[in-house]
Amino acid sequence: MSYARIVVTAVDTHWLAAAIGEFCGYGSSVIGCDAEIAVERKLTGVANSDQETPDGRPGVSVLVFGFGSVSLGKALTSRVGQCLMTCPTTAVYDGLPEGEKSIPLGKHIRFFGDSFQKSKVIDGHRFWRIPVMDGEFIVEDIVHVEAGIGGGNFIIQGADQVSTLAAARRAADEIEKLPNVISPFAGGVVRSGSKVGSRYKALRASTADGYCPTLRGRVETKLHDGVNCAYELVIDGTSFEEIANAMKVAIHAAAGDGVIAISAGNYGGNLGKHHFNLKDLV
Repeated sequence: MSYARIVVTAVDTHWLAAAIGEFCGYGSSVIGCDAEIAVERKLTGVANSDQETPDGRPGVSVLVFGFGSVSLGKALTSRVGQCLMTCPTTAVYDGLPEGEKSIPLGKHIRFFGDSFQKSKVIDGHRFWRIPVMDGEFIVEDIVHVEAGIGGGNFIIQGADQVSTLAAARRAADEIEKLPNVISPFAGGVVRSGSKVGSRYKALRASTADGYCPTLRGRVETKLHDGVNCAYELVIDGTSFEEIANAMKVAIHAAAGDGVIAISAGNYGGNLGKHHFNLKDLV
């Protein structure tokens, strides 16, 4: 997959959270969404810090993954225009100093300014100042795009919902601490894991029946004996090494009481060229 990193800032954490909640919504899987999106890490805005934001305000870096630069550009332009420009006090910056490609962002959104928009070049970066009702919306002209990987996964199989969900939460919390990776589903956890294809021709994916406890005896199950609940964690990252490390850390965090097995969706090895062997990771 291709990815972009954008930095979003706001006047305080309340409006930053409001903006990010809106921006990252409906961004779990490119099976049905225009992109896979989640917060990579929080930025302090403190001067001379390795987490300083461009304007010194509270911010976050967000990773956005898509199948290519064209679809990524469409998704970013739409989401920034509808979700971030509309939110009070926000500003948007490119989070990649360089990349294989670049896609327009402010270059498109600027037209909302109805000819009143102004541009400014600082250190070789062009920014657009779009007049809005609380002042100006600042957005970078272009954002850079790099090659990344989507879909690293593992599946926690547990004795019951309570212990399995607790294990999934531990794993998701550890992934959230790491840079260069995201887990784009709600809370970082997937309850409706999928397989490629369906009995219904119109669907690209359908429920992973082999991991559904209620379908034991009706399909070839992939659940171990004693398992009554399973959750999947999906990880997108900037490189193979970053995803492998995140999977390793998260798997160790998940292990504990009530966890009977940890496996992964394999898809016959045909979903992509990158294969993560769990036995090697642990």
